[in-house]
Amino acid sequence: MDVLLDTCGRRRVKFPLLLFLLVVKAAADCPKPQERENIVLTNEALLMNDFPDRVVVTLECAHGFVVESGSGSITCTNENWTKLDLSCKKRDCGPPSPQPNMSFNTSAGTLFGAVIKVVCDKGFQIIGTSYRQCYANGWSRKSKCKIVTCKKPSEVTNGRSSWLSEDDPKYGESIQYVCDKGYALVGSDSIVCSETHDYDSRPPTCQGVTTEGRTTTKVPAPTSTPPAQGGRDVSTAAGNATTTAETSTTSSSLPGNNDGAVDTDKDIGYLPVIVSVICVSLAVCIVAVFVHKFLLRRKGSYDTREDLKPELLQFQNL
Repeated sequence: MDVLLDTCGRRRVKFPLLLFLLVVKAAADCPKPQERENIVLTNEALLMNDFPDRVVVTLECAHGFVVESGSGSITCTNENWTKLDLSCKKRDCGPPSPQPNMSFNTSAGTLFGAVIKVVCDKGFQIIGTSYRQCYANGWSRKSKCKIVTCKKPSEVTNGRSSWLSEDDPKYGESIQYVCDKGYALVGSDSIVCSETHDYDSRPPTCQGVTTEGRTTTKVPAPTSTPPAQGGRDVSTAAGNATTTAETSTTSSSLPGNNDGAVDTDKDIGYLPVIVSVICVSLAVCIVAVFVHKFLLRRKGSYDTREDLKPELLQFQNL
């Protein structure tokens, strides 16, 4: 019984001692360190269940932040942590790497979380996203600028273009147009690929060439005074010759001849012929007048006027 009692007594002694040790140990531990907006516990510290006296814990900068100063280590001393000397700041991604025909609008800054806009040069289009964001590992969402292209120029009836390549025309490239022989170009003779994927003007057309209207110059026939008596026939002949010349000139200007137009140069070429005909007609008229007067004089030479003598009048009165 004494042994039992002794044994029970020992148990009674051990239980208070264990309870005392647990209370003392709990009083010596430090609470879990508090995290901040930009400072967090390391993975090692997160795995710890308690933080006894003299234990050392390390904190680090949060995602997207970098160390500005300090080490980040704290020590548990008399149930309190030593002062944290760690200072963190946002990561600065800096200006994006230069890209061909590309620029960036960085008015929102280049720190962690900032968003910038991608801008392509005129005549280029964005392939990919138009925005980039600064992450902990740098700028995200890569993109590039590609030159604008237009569809191949359409064919022109009775004409052709200067574009012979199998590729589509690019921004700023010009296409020239020419018409086949006998056709005139209507519209602009060139079109340029613009930044809107379209041309700056419509392709021209080729239309058939029409004969230009020309002015017909008529040479007026000079009027001549018809001579007396025998000169009537000659004047009529000259008038007929003039009428014939005018008829020839007029007939050449009819719609059936030379496509409805008479060349003024050809009419001027007929002028010497017309003048020659008129001169000949005048000469014939003059000769006819002289011949007529000559014949009148010859007829007068045979008239002796003997029938008017006094000695013959008496015989006529019988």
